[in-house]
Amino acid sequence: MVFLRFGDGFKAALSFVLYEVSYLKVQSICPLDYLYRKWYINLTNINDVYKGGVETNNTTFQAIALICRSWLFSMLTDTYGDVPFYDANQGKEGTFTPKFDKQKDIYTEIFKQLEQANTLLKTSPDVPSSSDPLYGGKAASWRKFGNSLYLRLLLRLSGKAEMNTPVKITEMIDTNPANYPIMTSNAESAILRWSGTAPYVSPFATWRPADWYTPKLGGFFVDNLNEWSDPRIGRWATVVDGEYAGIPSGYLPGQPPAAKSTLLTSLQIEPLLGNVMNYSELQFALAEAAAKGWVSSKPAQSYYETGVTNAITLWNLTVPTGYLGFAKVKWDDSYTLEQKMELIHKQKYYALFFTDLEQWFEYRRTGHPVLPKGSGLENNGVMPARLNYPVYIQNTNTINYKAVVAEQGPDNINTLVWWQRP
Repeated sequence: MVFLRFGDGFKAALSFVLYEVSYLKVQSICPLDYLYRKWYINLTNINDVYKGGVETNNTTFQAIALICRSWLFSMLTDTYGDVPFYDANQGKEGTFTPKFDKQKDIYTEIFKQLEQANTLLKTSPDVPSSSDPLYGGKAASWRKFGNSLYLRLLLRLSGKAEMNTPVKITEMIDTNPANYPIMTSNAESAILRWSGTAPYVSPFATWRPADWYTPKLGGFFVDNLNEWSDPRIGRWATVVDGEYAGIPSGYLPGQPPAAKSTLLTSLQIEPLLGNVMNYSELQFALAEAAAKGWVSSKPAQSYYETGVTNAITLWNLTVPTGYLGFAKVKWDDSYTLEQKMELIHKQKYYALFFTDLEQWFEYRRTGHPVLPKGSGLENNGVMPARLNYPVYIQNTNTINYKAVVAEQGPDNINTLVWWQRP
């Protein structure tokens, strides 16, 4: 019974986490409390996996839970800023009004937990493949994913000098890579591939087709793929009047443009939409680190081109002949750092297709890719920096809510989270 609790229990927990995250990938309208509430519910499931691992001395499940916990908390704090961490999910212990912890402290603990997971998985055995829907029970694959996630999050804090994360990135890639194995191919990407058999059913599979294709694709999204002659456009978009075409971003309310391309309904059951973190994202992260001088094992161009290539082949497509030499794709060492960041992040934007909220997080961190701003945009055309805390928190945890607002700033979409501040 104990094994079922954290074996099959882990399988169900991870599937539910991915389901909830995926459900919001293209939701344009949803209750503001949805993400917050569901992520904390999923953390309870993951915590049970960890406890089960401790009770049976199974270090593999302990490490897997630490990695999943780090992933969930990173999304929580990157979405809202300061959130309950140390007191979170302690209702059974009598803590019903958890304190909010500072984002800096949350990230410090996330890094500790990812270090712990890496250490545990050095000697941890594989677990039954039936208990692990992501990597079939392979401890080595989980270790590589955990360290790749670690690099994603170190890069996120690279603008905070006090955290000194570039030094850690250098250690992981240049000076001590044997201690921090990372993904080495698309096959090692963290993707919960929807099979169509419960519980691995895409959350989009039950949508009415009309609800899926009614939102139209933006011109920025479609135009780049067209200009690159990128074959992914055929997997993602419909043809309208003989062409792939998008609509202008930020059009004025009440003045909708003529309908153009939409997402293909085949994506509703596409296994790759269960993406957590793929190999190409990691390569683009390393390209940025190399361009900034933090990594020297390979030149930035090498990481960039590997990322570009694998972002396409992940979709079982062939990279067009000469693709890496196309004017708007080609790497040029003479570019300024800003030009290199735009090149990297424009490609990374597509590698993050249907990957939780990562496109938003990365745009907030870097300002790339440069997005068009139509005259109909609200909030003076400023990208929201965070989401508001759920309204029910104001009523059920009033004292701690007031304390976090006093500390972090007004509870609105323009208050910068800690890692966004100068």
